[in-house]
Amino acid sequence: MIVGLGNPGIEYQCTPHNLGFLAIDRIAGNLGVEVRNRQCQALTARAVISDHPVLLAKPETYMNLSGVSVRELVKKYEVEPPSDLVVIQDELDFPLGTLRIHTRRSSAGHNGIESIIAALKTKDFLRIRIGVAPERRISDGQSYLLSPLKKKELGVVDTMLDTAAEAVNMIVKDGPAAAMNRFNQREPEVKKE
Repeated sequence: MIVGLGNPGIEYQCTPHNLGFLAIDRIAGNLGVEVRNRQCQALTARAVISDHPVLLAKPETYMNLSGVSVRELVKKYEVEPPSDLVVIQDELDFPLGTLRIHTRRSSAGHNGIESIIAALKTKDFLRIRIGVAPERRISDGQSYLLSPLKKKELGVVDTMLDTAAEAVNMIVKDGPAAAMNRFNQREPEVKKE
């Protein structure tokens, strides 16, 4: 099960906090499916990656309650979080253009991850963390995360969505260790406009 975190609603669509949703949409587009089935308080789609059936999901509970939807999906599909759950999130602690794959970590203050950890009663699931921190220091992280992405950031974001889709493919096909080995070593690819 591949879950992308974000907030529903057109006003949040192209904000840094919605990179999880955008990554799910990119993966779905690459696989020729639409994430539009409503179940367990999420939009979902079934797909196949490297002969493995996967469920793509975008919780509609808003970021801070993501765990409510994820818990329902995990129960319905009998998903084992340590081996079968991948969560794609934005990460304000990493510069824009950075992607890291981790497991068994704290939420690091990310409310969506905190909600999932509380709902599942475990930190043991895979996370793809997409860096969103701007070049300049910001005083209000929440305001930045919920503001539209700037035009100059869109090229980097587009590359990051492709990288996230590539990481998911590798996780499913070759396993988390191979994906961590490849993507956690990679220097950020930054496109200058």
